[in-house]
Amino acid sequence: MKKWSLFALIGIFLFAAALPQTVSADAVAGDSVVTLGADLTQEQRQSILQEMEADSGVETIDVSIDDIRTYLQGGTGGTGSSGGGDNKAYSSAKITLAEKGTGIRVKANNVTRVSEQMYANALLTAGVTDAEVYVTSPKPVTGTAALTGIMMAFEKVSNTEISQEQRQVANEEMVRTSELGQKIGDKDKAAQFMTEVKEKIAEKKPESKEEVRDIVVNVAGDLNINLNNQDITNITNVMYNFSQLDIDWKSFGDQLDKLKGQLENLVNSEEAQGWFDEFMAWLGDLFSSIADAFSGK
Repeated sequence: MKKWSLFALIGIFLFAAALPQTVSADAVAGDSVVTLGADLTQEQRQSILQEMEADSGVETIDVSIDDIRTYLQGGTGGTGSSGGGDNKAYSSAKITLAEKGTGIRVKANNVTRVSEQMYANALLTAGVTDAEVYVTSPKPVTGTAALTGIMMAFEKVSNTEISQEQRQVANEEMVRTSELGQKIGDKDKAAQFMTEVKEKIAEKKPESKEEVRDIVVNVAGDLNINLNNQDITNITNVMYNFSQLDIDWKSFGDQLDKLKGQLENLVNSEEAQGWFDEFMAWLGDLFSSIADAFSGK
């Protein structure tokens, strides 16, 4: 009798242990969720779904300005706007789970202030991993409001929950990075700066704001970015909060390496294109000079 009772207990234990695995197994690479700005017209909704190449049966989530505020518990200044200037929610996004180890890849359309790398960086802070994201709007928007929708979609498609602390830090991080990009006139360099600050934090595990501040100042110096005292304070505050998050630093480091690789490729590509453009301009001037010489001008 005791023997059968033991077998029964083992069976119950194994069944219970298998339950969480069944839930997580529902989320597989290729699964998608779409968020649509609640202020889109029906025609705009259909156009965006077509632009995203979303399947007819894809799950959609409407995201309003009030949803954004609620999700972030008030959020921070500047994030309650869609970026369209009229406090409307137009930004929409599609998130698709990717194979493990792929990293985060973002494509954006009609977004003026937030670069693709800024989105990827903030999503990494929020705990989003291995996903393909497409952000768009029917009209130009700053793009800061889209992050909330992406986080909501990731929770839905992956059956996971992003902590409130991560939501707020990711949101604040993107706002500060966007501000820096506007200030220095280079969104990609701003994203590179924030990526390197986070890399140093992951390596050094600073325990105080002063240590985080030193990292911020040193990385800014390395990248020749001029920060005033207010910039340093704002970035230090959000990066200190980032350092206090409950993060698997090994997994974070792996994802960050992939993000850095994408950013370096982007920067190198832009530098190469810039050199090519200068070369072609020089070549054009040369031919013009030769033509002028032959024409006697």
